[in-house]
Amino acid sequence: MLSIGPYHLANPFMLAPMAGVSEKPFRVIAFELGASLCPTELISAQGLFRINARTLRYLRFDPKVESPYSLQLFGGEPEVMGEAARVAQHHGAQIIDINMGCPVKKVTKSGAGSALLCDPPRAADIVRHIKAATGLPVTAKIRSGWDANSKNALEMADALGAAGIAALACHPRTRSQGYSGRADWAVIEDLKRHVGSAFPIIGNGDVRSVADAQKLVEQTGCDFVMIGRGALGNPWLFRQLAGGPPPTNEERCTLVLRHLREHLAFVAEGRVSKDGAPIDLVKGETMAVRSFRNHLAWYAHGLFGAAQFRARINALETAQAVETAVQQFFLGASADGNASSEPEDIDYQAALG
Repeated sequence: MLSIGPYHLANPFMLAPMAGVSEKPFRVIAFELGASLCPTELISAQGLFRINARTLRYLRFDPKVESPYSLQLFGGEPEVMGEAARVAQHHGAQIIDINMGCPVKKVTKSGAGSALLCDPPRAADIVRHIKAATGLPVTAKIRSGWDANSKNALEMADALGAAGIAALACHPRTRSQGYSGRADWAVIEDLKRHVGSAFPIIGNGDVRSVADAQKLVEQTGCDFVMIGRGALGNPWLFRQLAGGPPPTNEERCTLVLRHLREHLAFVAEGRVSKDGAPIDLVKGETMAVRSFRNHLAWYAHGLFGAAQFRARINALETAQAVETAVQQFFLGASADGNASSEPEDIDYQAALG
């Protein structure tokens, strides 16, 4: 049974929570193309605890599509995490996911993210506080450990399992590795063997194709597969995992344009500057166009002329100009067999945990 808490999921394939990526527009697209769960990007527990208006903007979701709605929190204080989860529940969250894997220093220095790998009892206490505050199923995403000398995924699983975790995702690189080297799927295999059927194990790391996803399940026995980098610019991967086709040029162009327009609307909705004043429409559009450039680079990766397209769109400031560039590029695009396996110009440190 593919379930997390009371929620039955349609298939074992999930979108990974990614900062600046897993916003409502992209989550909705991934759900519609077949992802069974799409957690939010990491959201500050301190921000929710203080009812910060800018933080609350991250909670926007589409209840008609995003079901169940999984919201990822980061923080290091159990009491604050519990109260933040209560706020998230009030705003519609049905599953609370805890980020215990982000390696970014500004997160770990506060005792959050992968810093929790160094303190399994505190990590478990966070789970208990959230469950007591909300009654919701609680999941977490960990790494294999802080560094090569402190790999403790099994210890974390024991502590979190005793606290009542509903599912555990593992990115099998250490915090020190960041995103370098290969993900060690043997860690996921050990985790699944260790916990048995006590709670689901979600495998993550280096899944970029249907074959990769199938191999991860076969090799590790994990219950779910969480896809991050492999879905950047290719949300159709979830459709292909269900036996569907890759996108046609027309489909790709149509979806990129849709994503652009929905991103513009999402960014513009209630946007205010740091001093609380509304941002003028021209400035707001420019900000949204610039923040969408990474998505455009990811969508173009693997196609002939991608480098020239990136250079072109990085010089554009208006939505109309970007739409024209998108139509001209994607409608006539063809695959580049010599493209590298890694998209270029991507800040993974900022996106992935």
